[in-house]
Amino acid sequence: MVFGTFDGIHAGHLDLFRQAKEYGDPSTGSGQAYLIVVVGRDVNIEKIKGYLPKNSEIERFKEVQKNKLVNEALLGNKEDPYKIIEQIKPDIICLGYDQKYFAEDLEKELKNRGLDIKIFRMKPFEPEKYHSSIINKK
Repeated sequence: MVFGTFDGIHAGHLDLFRQAKEYGDPSTGSGQAYLIVVVGRDVNIEKIKGYLPKNSEIERFKEVQKNKLVNEALLGNKEDPYKIIEQIKPDIICLGYDQKYFAEDLEKELKNRGLDIKIFRMKPFEPEKYHSSIINKK
């Protein structure tokens, strides 16, 4: 499971998806793990970043959903971002190399909720070129 805004899918996002698919026990028979991507809700992103994404949550969700690397796309929970983890109970959560919000308290939150989920941090992919804050300024 991975989380993010995904406001315009770029090569950095694709690399995140590829890296995440390398984790876990592949149950799909295709040699890759089942990847669930949780798209952040507009209300939560505005709280975190102080502004709304360029694309609405529905547009961002549909874009993620169309991606061939993604097995399942979900919208996050508006009130409790950890709720979706409780509902799905993934084996593994993969965090973006620079993901701060949500990641800071993740381990503690999972423990408090009685969830035993492995957490891995993904490697950056050309961050000077493929970072949403850079791309969205263009």
